[in-house]
Amino acid sequence: MPIDSPILVRIFKEEAELEVWKKDSTGNFALLKTYPICRWSGELGPKVKEGDRQAPEGFYQITPGLMNPNSNYYLAFNLGFPNAYDRANDRTGAFLMVHGDCSSRGCYAMTDEQMGEIFALGRDSFQGGQKSFQVQAYPFRMTALNMARHRNSPHMAFWRMLKLGYDHFEVTRQEPKVDVCEKHYVFNAQSPNGGSLNFSPRNRCPAYQVDPQVASLIQQKQADDDQQFAAYAARNVPTAPIRTGADGGMHPTFVAKLKPKRLLDGLFTSEPKIAGAQPGTIPAHVNPPKNIDLGDTVASVPTGDAGQSYAQDQSSAPEPPAVTRVAATAPAAPARPSQPTALQRVEQFLGFRTASATAPQAAPPPTKPAAAALPPARPVVETRPKPAPQKQVARAPEPAAASSAPTVAATPAVMNGAVTPMPTSSFDARWGGGR
Repeated sequence: MPIDSPILVRIFKEEAELEVWKKDSTGNFALLKTYPICRWSGELGPKVKEGDRQAPEGFYQITPGLMNPNSNYYLAFNLGFPNAYDRANDRTGAFLMVHGDCSSRGCYAMTDEQMGEIFALGRDSFQGGQKSFQVQAYPFRMTALNMARHRNSPHMAFWRMLKLGYDHFEVTRQEPKVDVCEKHYVFNAQSPNGGSLNFSPRNRCPAYQVDPQVASLIQQKQADDDQQFAAYAARNVPTAPIRTGADGGMHPTFVAKLKPKRLLDGLFTSEPKIAGAQPGTIPAHVNPPKNIDLGDTVASVPTGDAGQSYAQDQSSAPEPPAVTRVAATAPAAPARPSQPTALQRVEQFLGFRTASATAPQAAPPPTKPAAAALPPARPVVETRPKPAPQKQVARAPEPAAASSAPTVAATPAVMNGAVTPMPTSSFDARWGGGR
C-alpha cells in the first residue's frame, strides 16, 4: 500500500487497543498495525458532560486543523468532540484527544514512540490528498459474545447504534459515510432518487436508503450476530460489571512493564507481544488503573472474543512454575541407598557393624552367592555383633581368601580390645594376623 494512502483508526476501550487501517491497492482498507493503548480513563460508555473523565465513543472526523505537533503531551490530534451527534444530545466537553505521554483525563493516551508513528501516518495521508480520516471509538469489539457480556448495561441501545456502523465497515472494508438525524447516527445513506440529502441532527430524518448489496450483507451479519447473542444469553454467559471504579484501562503489555522486576524475570516467559507494534517507554508519572495489581500477580484485563484481540496473548508475565518444579525434583535424587555413608565405612573398617549397617551391603548384585551363605550367620550378628563383623574385615583386603573363613573364627578376642600391638611399618605387619 502507498505510504500516503488514506487511513482509518478504530479504538477499543475494553481491549485497550488502537488499530490503524490503510487503503491498499484494491481500494479496500486493510489492517496496518494494532497498537496497545497505554491509558484511557473513565468507564465503558459515552462521554456525557465535561469533567466526567469519560473518553468519547462514536464516530469522529480528523482534519489537518485538529493535528497538534506542539502538544504538551508530545504529539496529539483532537477528536473534535463534541460532534454533531454529541451536540444533538447535549453532551459537553472539549480538548479530548489521542496523544502521547501515557496520561489520560478523558483521552486515549499512547506512548510517545507510538504517537510519533500514528501522527506520521495521519500526516502522510493528508499529503496524499485525504481530506480527513475517520476515528471509530468503541467500548469493545462489537462481537456477539461481547454484546452478550454487556447485555445489562444501560448503554446497550447506544452501543447497538454504534454496532451498525461497526458492521458497515466489517462487511465493506470501506469508511462508512456518517450522518446524524433524530439524535442518532445514520450510515451510508443514499437518496432514493439520486438527489441530495439534508440531515439535521435534531430533526426528522429525510427519506433515504442503503445500497441494496450492502444492506443485504448487513442484514445477514446482524441475523447471525443476533442468533449467537441469543445462544450466549440462553447459556447465561456471565455479564460484565456496569461500573468497575477502576478509572479506565491499560493494555496488559504496559501492566507487565510496571510490575517489579525480579531475578528470574524473562528467563522462562516474555512480555506480551503485539504484532508489528513497539509499545515504547512508559513515563515515570504514569498512573495505572485502580484495579491493576502490580504485586506478584496482575489483575486480568477483560478482552473480546478469543482470537480477535492480542490482549489475551499477553495477559501478564506470571512467575514461571518451572522454578518451583526444579526445587521440587532436586531432593528426589537419593538413587543410591546401597552406598554406605562415610560413618558406615569407618565402622566397617573398625569392625563395628550393626544389623542396620549390614543390611544395605548384604545383597549387592555381584556377591549374591556370598549373600546366600549369610542367613545362618545373621542370628549371630544380632546376638554377638562383634565377632560377625570381624569376618568381613578380615576378608576385605583380599576377597579371594573367602575359603579361609575358619581361620578368622579364632579372632573374636581381638574384637574385645585385646589386640596385640603390631608394628605399622608395612602392609604385612598390619594385616598378617588376618591371614
